[in-house]
Amino acid sequence: MYKLYPYFTNDGSVGLFSPADDDIYHSTYGALTEAYEKFILPAQLENFLQKNSEIKILDICFGIGYNTKSFLNFLYNAQIDTDNVYMEKNNGTIYTDNTFSKNSASKTVNNKYLKIYINAIDTDKILAGLSPFVICNKKLPLNYKLPFKNEKIEKFLNKPSKNKIKFYEEINFILLEKIARNNPEIFENPEIFDILTSKKYRQYFNKLYALLPYFHKSGEGLYTLVCRLNAFLHNIYYRYLSISYKKAFKWLKFHGFIFDLKIEDARKILLSDDNTYDFVFLDAFTPAKCPCLWTVDFFKLLFEHLNPDGMILTYSNSAAVRNAFLHAGFCVGKIYTESAGKFTGTVAVKNKSLIKYDLSEYDLSLMKTKAGIFYRDENLNSQNEAIIKRHKIEVQNSNLISSSQFIKEWKKHN
Repeated sequence: MYKLYPYFTNDGSVGLFSPADDDIYHSTYGALTEAYEKFILPAQLENFLQKNSEIKILDICFGIGYNTKSFLNFLYNAQIDTDNVYMEKNNGTIYTDNTFSKNSASKTVNNKYLKIYINAIDTDKILAGLSPFVICNKKLPLNYKLPFKNEKIEKFLNKPSKNKIKFYEEINFILLEKIARNNPEIFENPEIFDILTSKKYRQYFNKLYALLPYFHKSGEGLYTLVCRLNAFLHNIYYRYLSISYKKAFKWLKFHGFIFDLKIEDARKILLSDDNTYDFVFLDAFTPAKCPCLWTVDFFKLLFEHLNPDGMILTYSNSAAVRNAFLHAGFCVGKIYTESAGKFTGTVAVKNKSLIKYDLSEYDLSLMKTKAGIFYRDENLNSQNEAIIKRHKIEVQNSNLISSSQFIKEWKKHN
């Protein structure tokens, strides 16, 4: 049985806990908020869309989809004039009347053609299948209790976010439709339906969409899975979505953008991928636990897949990660989160002018300590355990100063 450990973060979105790593996948202050602050806002999308008619995104470690959802929600919230939207079928192009943003200093898209392509990658088929059902904007009840015992998480809950983001539910519906049509085999997994219908997890999933497993089972032996899914989606759209939702849904309807979900090792996918991307959301689990997606060799592969004015964004502040980016050929900067008043991530680019916050002297010096020794995976197929073991030996044999000693000396002289 698939083990799921969900909890509501303080902005009303669902976070996940990993008992194996004794760590959380999403911050308790808000899973959706975190995606916005560490991936969407630093991307400076308004500026990009002034100059470009196409945007291609690579979402590494899609999980339950917060980075992709936040991107789509950001664009939707920017209020492209839905009364003037019409779409060319089958090519993923949205035609607009030039209006991009109502909430971003009245900036406008300089052309009428906006093509959106998202390539999402993850190794967990069940999480990907659950992603369209996850609640992203729940009004939190008082004295909320976890469905599992974890004091480390409990003490941070019940502190509602001051900057709660309005999430539009049609984003989830669109992802459901895309996955159902393009990856119908995902919904053949009975564990997804067991989770969606479980009383233990019921509060974490949209009740409307959770009807899917019942509809799926009701048609067994009568129709193909794709036919049942199509009928279900049609039923949901015409019977349950409000008039306002239907009007808004025009903006990202089925033919409005291209969404490609792959359940596979990101290294393997990119080795056979000919695409280049404008933005890469690198949201892999911590380098100490999942180093295969943080190696200098993987970053060199990402370099090949990034457009000249492209940008890689990640939550990691690791000296080893930043050093690996530099050795892979990138210019490296930092992500600053205004609400937190601190630097909360890293940005890697080919065009240095895109960096808003440069690495400090402290950051650069820290990379010259043992903390800056990066992970290696020359053949891009090593297991995490082997990469960790090799890195540990390299650190032990290094003559570089330790990070703790460096920090002590830095504080003494600064």
